[in-house]
Amino acid sequence: MAPRAPRGLAPALLWGLSLFLGLPGPVWVQLSPPPKSSSPTEPHPCHTCRGLVDSFNKGLERTIRDNFGGGNTAWEEEKLSKYKDSETRLVEVLEGVCSKSDFECHRLLELSEELVESWWFHKQQEAPDLFQWLCSDSLKLCCPSGTFGPSCLPCPGGAERPCGGYGQCEGEGTRGGSGHCDCQAGYGGEACGQCGLGYFEAQRNASHLVCSACFGPCARCSGPEESNCLQCKKGWVLHHLKCVDIDECGTERASCGADQFCVNTEGSYECRDCAKACLGCMGAGPGRCKKCSPGYQQVGSKCLDVDECEKAACPGENEQCENTEGSYRCVCAEGYKQIEGICVKEQIPESAGFFSEMTEDELVVLQQMFFGVVICALATLAAKGDLVFTAIFIGAVAAMTGYWLSERSDRVLEGFIKGR
Repeated sequence: MAPRAPRGLAPALLWGLSLFLGLPGPVWVQLSPPPKSSSPTEPHPCHTCRGLVDSFNKGLERTIRDNFGGGNTAWEEEKLSKYKDSETRLVEVLEGVCSKSDFECHRLLELSEELVESWWFHKQQEAPDLFQWLCSDSLKLCCPSGTFGPSCLPCPGGAERPCGGYGQCEGEGTRGGSGHCDCQAGYGGEACGQCGLGYFEAQRNASHLVCSACFGPCARCSGPEESNCLQCKKGWVLHHLKCVDIDECGTERASCGADQFCVNTEGSYECRDCAKACLGCMGAGPGRCKKCSPGYQQVGSKCLDVDECEKAACPGENEQCENTEGSYRCVCAEGYKQIEGICVKEQIPESAGFFSEMTEDELVVLQQMFFGVVICALATLAAKGDLVFTAIFIGAVAAMTGYWLSERSDRVLEGFIKGR
């Protein structure tokens, strides 16, 4: 078989370098494999091999009607070989076996490429099952169905029906795993041949077992009814073939904190927090307190909040008292604010007019501008709209406005920025 450029960027570059330099053979560099991932989602090598073979078989189906594509198929097949068993077809199939992102598939293909070529040219007739020949017999990554481990031992229940058909044999079909049966719900035992906790045998024959659920609190039973219980689940007690709930709160089996109370539930109990008014309690609410918390007092059968504000609780000047649940706080009275721990009266700034910050000189200029505008307006009206006088009027107004703004520009801009 003619040498082919290897797959992968680094091997391809080394191959091209050897051809360019005219070396007798390709230059190979042993690259250390990447560290193995400890991720629990990494597939078992057997599953990777099975995926590779499945993809290879799909490639064969995809190319079953192809040919050499050179224009003279009859001559090519006569002089070269049949396309069906040709190297050209093998290369086309192998190029599409692994997706670009499937690193495990590419790594396995690199390790097994010579084996695949050997099978393609020499072993197809005697070993038509590529998966069996490659993954099980050659690479020893897989086991036959119903077996597991390095020696391909039969799963519990036998290789023909592992785990009795009611569970999954760990490592089945691979050279790994423990062979432990993970049974379906309702089934148990080493080979899932018994009914699990809370189930009973509804039907059994030589090959099948049907397990049905017991009545709710029954751990073992002879039937589905409440009176069929043989053993109860935790938190229940058997009484005349019936499971009765144990009141852990009433039998002192519960263990709750000092500021908690016990609530019985079916088969168990809960610990819930006492009300804020209580120091220890026997139930929910301020009426079930053993003692009252600080800031509360007993009124009748309940622990109620003490209103500390009824007394002179806030000694500071201009302070007022606000009652809170179990306590109180001192705040400044309305119109006062706290500064360094003292309540002082808030100073409300008076609103200033636009002209309040103007100097006397600026007021004089503004008055002159106003009288100038009035005189120009009267002159324009007297001229009955004459264009010359109108132009003089506009010019005078513009000149006076410019003079005033030049004196006030900084203050005007500052006023706009500050929102005045």
